Amino acid sequence: MSAAPVEHPQAHEGSDPYGKQPRTLLDQADRLMQQLPGYRVEILGGALTVTPPPDAAHARALSRLKRPFATAGLDGGETEILEGVGLWLPDGPENYAVPDLSVVDADIEEHLVEYNCYDPAAFRLVLEVTSSNYSTDLRTKVKAYGNAKIPVYVIVDREHDRLHVLTDLVGSGYDKHRVHTRGEQVTLPESIGAEVVLDVSAILTAAESAPDPRIRR
Repeated sequence: MSAAPVEHPQAHEGSDPYGKQPRTLLDQADRLMQQLPGYRVEILGGALTVTPPPDAAHARALSRLKRPFATAGLDGGETEILEGVGLWLPDGPENYAVPDLSVVDADIEEHLVEYNCYDPAAFRLVLEVTSSNYSTDLRTKVKAYGNAKIPVYVIVDREHDRLHVLTDLVGSGYDKHRVHTRGEQVTLPESIGAEVVLDVSAILTAAESAPDPRIRR
């Protein structure tokens, strides 16, 4: 899911309904989660980003995407399929992301770092479904996940109606970035724990938002 940098509301001097003023980015992230229930707060590249609750199409796409991973046997045993689990990023002292979907080692709870975020070594794949500010998923998180050495990064690009698959880590980035369109069947690397084939047309169709009924055409 994509996110946008947060704009901090102006507070009246001397007033703080939440107690003491936050001192760190993590403190600010905590404050924002209290102020904005249901929103996703992340720290990417040293900047706070906030994502509104997903629309129905976003949630539908995730539901469809979980199926081929589960069918391949990745949801139980040596791995699990998790939504919205925190990933601690090594490119800054307080940076973390919350991928839409992850394939993780079954012992992930033994890899807790802090702030309910886990060591990237426990992640085999992360997946994002884009929202309005799609550049976060297509640029900022490509760099962040590559630097964290996540083996496979999949992006459902709703803006351009494409599926991106990034693999083959080299240094602090991905050597291969393949873009797939409707009609293709994409086989993910077996390094995630099993052979998973994604139907690009089915995924992109599930991710399509219906027309807003409030807008007259």
